[in-house]
Amino acid sequence: MADFIYSPPVAAQGATRILVKPNLGYPKGPPVTVGMTVLSEVLQGLRRASPQAEILIVEGVCSQLSLAEIASKNGLYGILDGGMAVLDADTLPCIAYPNQLPRPVRYAEMWAPKLLREVDCRISVSAFKITSLKEQPLVSATLKNLYGLFPRAKYKARSANSRGQLHRPSVPQILQDVYFSIGHLFDGGVADCSQKFISKDWRPDVGTGFDLGHVVWGEDLLAIDRRACQLAQEPVANYLDPIEQLRTKI
Repeated sequence: MADFIYSPPVAAQGATRILVKPNLGYPKGPPVTVGMTVLSEVLQGLRRASPQAEILIVEGVCSQLSLAEIASKNGLYGILDGGMAVLDADTLPCIAYPNQLPRPVRYAEMWAPKLLREVDCRISVSAFKITSLKEQPLVSATLKNLYGLFPRAKYKARSANSRGQLHRPSVPQILQDVYFSIGHLFDGGVADCSQKFISKDWRPDVGTGFDLGHVVWGEDLLAIDRRACQLAQEPVANYLDPIEQLRTKI
């Protein structure tokens, strides 16, 4: 952890615009959200790769508080340089991204910010969390982190603060649609495994943190999530094998 020096993907080298999607959906620090130490090193690594790039930090929150309030509370603005900006995903123009799956789980297309198509490089920077849904463990790492890019106005259910439609029929199944609509566009990811967060129920902001002392990064979100599970000594996320098998057929 102390030796973490981020090596950005090839797509970041000399890029003009870079999108970073951090896990900052809640007004709580790590391990509920990504640590500023890890996120700062990621941003500095991207800046080394592209000194002139516009780096856009894009997140959609799961809270009554605004992104600006959460970013301020968590210390995000203190690690930004003049070429970096924070954007609320819920305020951005969206387009439909076609699902590459011949037989989608639920969505033949998924709506997300148009900005994903307008940047040269996309990076998911997540915490490592395990909640429980329908008595099954749910791993939240670099792929699940992408939920924050989907507009709440379109994907909300009972709560206007969340994206409840993306929990039906189940999150592991919907993650197939997520990966094959926007996840495959991501050029890299980072999982902050300095701690793992374990919830006793479905709430991703109420639980216990356990020290791990690791950071996992690379160019394949699925490989990152798998390695993060291994380092955390947790069962491999149940969404990984199905998505990897589908990926070989497309």
